[in-house]
Amino acid sequence: MKILVTGGAGFIGSAVVRYLLSSTQHSVVNVDKLTYAGNLESIPASLQDARYAFEQVDICEASELDRVFHAHQPDVVMHLAAESHVDRSIDGPGDFIQTNVVGTYTLLEASRKYWLGLPGDKKSAFRFHHISTDEVYGDLPHPDDVEGELTLFTETTPYAPSSPYSASKASSDHLVRAWLRTYGLPTIVTNCSNNYGPYHFPEKLIPHVILNALSGKALPVYGDGSQIRDWLYVEDHARALVTVATEGKVGETYNIGGHNEKRNIEVVKTICALLEELVPTKPQGVNAYEDLITYVKDRPGHDVRYAIDASKIAKELGWKPEETFETGMRKTVQWYLDNQDWWQRVLSGDYQLHRIGANA
Repeated sequence: MKILVTGGAGFIGSAVVRYLLSSTQHSVVNVDKLTYAGNLESIPASLQDARYAFEQVDICEASELDRVFHAHQPDVVMHLAAESHVDRSIDGPGDFIQTNVVGTYTLLEASRKYWLGLPGDKKSAFRFHHISTDEVYGDLPHPDDVEGELTLFTETTPYAPSSPYSASKASSDHLVRAWLRTYGLPTIVTNCSNNYGPYHFPEKLIPHVILNALSGKALPVYGDGSQIRDWLYVEDHARALVTVATEGKVGETYNIGGHNEKRNIEVVKTICALLEELVPTKPQGVNAYEDLITYVKDRPGHDVRYAIDASKIAKELGWKPEETFETGMRKTVQWYLDNQDWWQRVLSGDYQLHRIGANA
């Protein structure tokens, strides 16, 4: 099976590409614009064999997408290309509308055009798998504010996006479902919780904290750090996505979560504790990594809690996460310690370790 992965040089997309090339017999066409967060070094050269092809293409360019479909003849599309940072969407929402909404529309139309021209067996087997986020659901009640059992996001939770990012992803989800209902394009949607793990771009919370701590810089925590997220190890997510793309039922939605609800301050303190163990020699002037924690002005419209009910994908497709938060976080911290060349090259470019999203 040949799988076209959009955004395959990004964090989750590259994990999908690595999984496909290392653990399956599928072929991969990696379509990526290579924006600031796209990094081909996230796909080791040792995996780039005859089953792998790369196309530097913007998903908003219809003619280029038509060329890619004609040249590579994929059996499945896994759509991960997106602008994905909430803070960046607050400072500049236009790019998020362009890539996540217009780009998804353009890709859907290119896929539909290609799908309509396929012969019978290939046409019936074709799938368009759209990868989205739990942020489209808005947020959930915080345990500090309610009594009794806490609710979780399910596949039928109403959409209530809070940020320009989540609104753009909600829009793209609706487009994908409309193309199934109106045109019959065989689509599947997945919504995931917060990912973490190797090759994560350092603007995100976990790598940002790791790298700032190693440099003796402040560890910024929004508000009081009580916001709760459900953390999913990215390699577990990659397994789930390939399972859905190859075994999922057309028209279905599957929520994918790690069963790891943690307050942001817990996440930061966990990283500090691991660094105390793994890197006891600290930067000059630092007595303890936790001393670097700095509470800063909260993000505008910050969601208080996300948590996913992943029972449907477990029951219907047999997927469950293999990593706990503790095992996954240890692997993640160790990976950044072992792969300084990768993240130092990232930081040598336009991105530097600084806070964004405060200019709303």
